[in-house]
Amino acid sequence: MRQRVATAVWRVLLAGGLVCGVGLLPWLTRTDPAYTVLKARSAEREPTPEVLDDIRRQLGIEGGPVQVLGNWLGGVGRGDLGQSWLSGSDVLPGVATALGASLLLMGVALLVAVVTAGAVCARTLRLGGQRRLGGRRRGGTGSAVLASLPEFLVASVLATLVGVQLGWLPALGWYGPQWTVLPALALGLPAGAVLGRLLDDLLPGAFAEPWALAAAARGLTGRSVARQAVRRCVPALLPNLGLFVVGLTGGAVAVEQVFDIPGLGRTTLQAALAQDLPVLQAGTLALVLLAALATGGARLAARLLTGPAVRDGALFSLHRPAPPGRLLPPVLYGAVLVVVAGVGLGRDPLALDTGQRLRAPSLAHPLGTDALGRDLLARVGHGALDTLLLASAISAAALLLGVLLGLVPRVAAPLVDTVNAVPPVLLALLVTAVVGSGAATPAFAVGAVAWAPLATHTAALLRQERATLHITATKGLGAGRAYLLRHELLPAVLPPVLRHALLRLPGVALALASLGFLGLGAQPPSPEWGLLLAENQPYAERAPWAVLAPAAVLALLGALAVTAAGALRRGPRGGRRPARPDSSAGDGGAAGDGGAGGARGAVGVVEKEAVVVR
Repeated sequence: MRQRVATAVWRVLLAGGLVCGVGLLPWLTRTDPAYTVLKARSAEREPTPEVLDDIRRQLGIEGGPVQVLGNWLGGVGRGDLGQSWLSGSDVLPGVATALGASLLLMGVALLVAVVTAGAVCARTLRLGGQRRLGGRRRGGTGSAVLASLPEFLVASVLATLVGVQLGWLPALGWYGPQWTVLPALALGLPAGAVLGRLLDDLLPGAFAEPWALAAAARGLTGRSVARQAVRRCVPALLPNLGLFVVGLTGGAVAVEQVFDIPGLGRTTLQAALAQDLPVLQAGTLALVLLAALATGGARLAARLLTGPAVRDGALFSLHRPAPPGRLLPPVLYGAVLVVVAGVGLGRDPLALDTGQRLRAPSLAHPLGTDALGRDLLARVGHGALDTLLLASAISAAALLLGVLLGLVPRVAAPLVDTVNAVPPVLLALLVTAVVGSGAATPAFAVGAVAWAPLATHTAALLRQERATLHITATKGLGAGRAYLLRHELLPAVLPPVLRHALLRLPGVALALASLGFLGLGAQPPSPEWGLLLAENQPYAERAPWAVLAPAAVLALLGALAVTAAGALRRGPRGGRRPARPDSSAGDGGAAGDGGAGGARGAVGVVEKEAVVVR
């Protein structure tokens, strides 16, 4: 009881600190709000001290931080979020309209993500109840490439090809349901690919559990077993799904920019760049509330799906030894990436040749040239140092911090809920509003939130692993917490979390690229990959290679990450192949006479452990 109270107090303190930070934005900002308002409303007036003091009194920010925070909290309590510093109109109606557009887009994008995740897992679901899963697993490169494609690039391609060239769907604006299709695809396809990879990582363990073996032995259809296997694995993924909800709402800035959608992300971006802090405060507060609802709903759904099995310690571990994946694909992808970066580093990324503008790939310029005649191979190669090294460092730090915090879920869960309210793009906007944009802004924004999915994944897996039968038996034999953590829990949890971190590596690179695309990170003439995409986006129809070059290396990075994650699967101890999932049901399963005894044994197991399925 005391631990629950302490956790609740800690959660309230963190949420209160975040809300107070939002309320203090006018006091924390690096620019004078009065000067910003004066230039927006009366550019011809001189910014004399008297004029600026009068504007501060009108805005209610003439006092110190306590007065600024008190005025804002008092307005929020009355349902008054203030007036825009630029237009003078009430903030609440505009933010509510933007939130409604973002929620609709998020809902359709989540549907696309779920369908995409199902497509990624389709082969495992189809073969899980029929085929022995002891062999090597194949496939996954296509989902890796899809997961690593920048959302803004997918949005641009869909808008240009499907919307403009083919004319099948509207590409710009926000006037009805059909306008949601293309942006929802741009958001949902990469997110669904990541979720599908995480689910596909858990499904083999579910299919190998006694209840699945017994169900197959009794003649249940593969579809029924697959449906229960998905239900068994989903609770471990629901916390990450909560992170996706906020990311698809406040983090959809680039997609909203491409499709001209008046959503919450675009509204907060414009407010941050224009220093319209009341609008930025209201948008951030809306995301905080949305994050609280999403994480609370995900936690409740996980509890309902798992049932009493966690409380009773009646689960089986989903993370069993599996044969390692093939080493050739990651070695091949890594070699190609190293060669591209190495050759590019030998060229000058800043050399201008206006006579070679937007040239197609050739022997002199293997990846073509950009709008200023600069060699794209050189810029991609030099950009690898800025993008890959920074993304790798952020991912390594996020993995370490995520695992450490995931081991103490009572401390980490409130932190995750707080960080969950601030997608990287929004955090970069807040940092920009306070200290301005710069090369360090993307690294700080992405690094500050990159650990949250890994900590959530670690805590969710540990919670289920602690409730397994073998942990309960080991405790009964007198094992202490240190022994359980070192010999049972960490060996089961670290491999999937490490694979998750590798899957997130392209996402970290994409987040850095997205911030560069929005102009919140590196500035020209830096060859950072996101900036390359932003610079060459206007020439996508005339010179598609200018956009495809940085997009291709990002996709190559995704393929490398996923195949490397598959190669990290640990084999069974002693070098033996893992037991076949249907071995307990006899050589022929339920189909032959020889499997009758195994079927009866499996039925006995599933009857004793029925709580797992319920």
